[in-house]
Amino acid sequence: MTTEVRVPALGESVTEATIATWFKKPGDEVAVDEMLCELETDKVTVEVPSPAAGVLAEIIANEGDTVGPDALLARIAEAGSSPKPSAAPAAAKDEDKPAAKPAETTTQPQARTEPAEKSQEGKNNMSGKSVDVMVPALGESVTEATVATWFKKVGDAVAVDEMLCELETDKVSVEVPSPVAGVLAEIIADEGATVDAKARLAIITEGATAGAAPAAPAKEAKAADAEKVESPGAGPEELKQRSDVEDAPSAKKAMAEAGVNRDQVTGSGRDGRVMKEDVAKAASAPQQAAPAAPAAVPSQPRPAADAAREERVKMTRLRQTIARRLKDAQNTAAMLTTYNEADMSGIMQLRNEYKDAFEKKHKVKLGFMSFFAKACSHALKEVPEVNAEIDGTDVVYKNYVNLGIAVGTPQGLVVPVVRDADQKSFAEIEKEIGELGAKGRDGKLTMADMQGGTFTISNGGVYGSLMSSPILNPPQSGILGMHKIQDRPVVVGGQIVIRPMMYLALSYDHRIVDGKGAVTFLVRVKEALEDPRRLLMDL
Repeated sequence: MTTEVRVPALGESVTEATIATWFKKPGDEVAVDEMLCELETDKVTVEVPSPAAGVLAEIIANEGDTVGPDALLARIAEAGSSPKPSAAPAAAKDEDKPAAKPAETTTQPQARTEPAEKSQEGKNNMSGKSVDVMVPALGESVTEATVATWFKKVGDAVAVDEMLCELETDKVSVEVPSPVAGVLAEIIADEGATVDAKARLAIITEGATAGAAPAAPAKEAKAADAEKVESPGAGPEELKQRSDVEDAPSAKKAMAEAGVNRDQVTGSGRDGRVMKEDVAKAASAPQQAAPAAPAAVPSQPRPAADAAREERVKMTRLRQTIARRLKDAQNTAAMLTTYNEADMSGIMQLRNEYKDAFEKKHKVKLGFMSFFAKACSHALKEVPEVNAEIDGTDVVYKNYVNLGIAVGTPQGLVVPVVRDADQKSFAEIEKEIGELGAKGRDGKLTMADMQGGTFTISNGGVYGSLMSSPILNPPQSGILGMHKIQDRPVVVGGQIVIRPMMYLALSYDHRIVDGKGAVTFLVRVKEALEDPRRLLMDL
């Protein structure tokens, strides 16, 4: 009996994906939900887990193949079954081919080749040929990437599927594994280089050993020399070296999530770079006393001396995209912000009264976001232009509410979407917001999770913000900014009382939303928050 592995849901607007990496080969045992392979769409990476336990019997779609939704990827047999001999992945098929091309196979001591050797992995014929490392599939609309980090240097031995380098695109980081075992003979695209979707990154001498590695090319030597003089000034040598070494983006993310300080991690990558697995080791190790802080570098009158205490880090493509989109919003929309404040005592009293019963029944905590989601949904029905967008010379009114929730992650700001929020209950909204927030922090959001929003809520209050003017999330015409709840004196019934107050900010596109509509929207949100019974009565 076999179980089929098919392409998971990719999102309503995504029609195809590319097989990026197979983590298993035919004959390997797999457990339920163990990751089999990784697909890449236009913007995100999709993991494909095993639907059953057993043995990977056959791989249907090889690395580099383009597949559609629900396409057959592989078959899993019951444990004890033998895989079909014809189902070897593409890499294995290439190894079985006779070495017929003189350009690729040579036994002469030329620049990029080594004598053939037998592999310790049990391969019968290791030719010593030069194998190109190419940019993996980046997605249909992604045309280029930036080489972020090399984890190997020329002359290092590499194993099959061992990570060589990491590329960055607009939305995701792409790891580049080694297609064969051997020695890294040449790095063609250095760190910081921008490469297209079909570029060559490096050359590996297949089957060679580290001792037989060729000398580093001239440009590698020049790059090494450049590193020594890149940091001007008279600061300590170790500071200069530290500023030149950039850790892997995946490691930076892991450190942020685990709360691990960079000084607690020992890097195993090139030049001491920290890799993801190094962070995992540091996080699981017993806590030790923090190392003594280095002596402060005395202030120098010469500007050159300050350079040794500075660190220059290239912006990730995600951060560049965020910067570009936010600036485009300011340049395109006639953006204006109106403010109000809400007395949160009604919601806080309601939460305190029902939070235990709510959590017991629905298995999720009752937070503030569901109240804001419902309040905005009601207000958008009354002021539909805030829920609309401009398309050329047309205004498109949305008769539904897909609510974007801005989430800060170690990689940057993302806005997953709660679809049909106006049709969902408080419990459904709380559960979905919790799930989307967790996926955002773990870097698991898909394009489908972030598409189709009609209005956005941004909660700067969780970071302590008392007041701000949020920037629109194009092509939307409105965004609500929540802020910190703070006790303030207010006048109620002619008396000065202390109440938990929150400033509210609505930024809107004045091209289609008039001041009257914007103020009316914010007043309706305020009324619903101050008297939550209005939500139940649809008022």
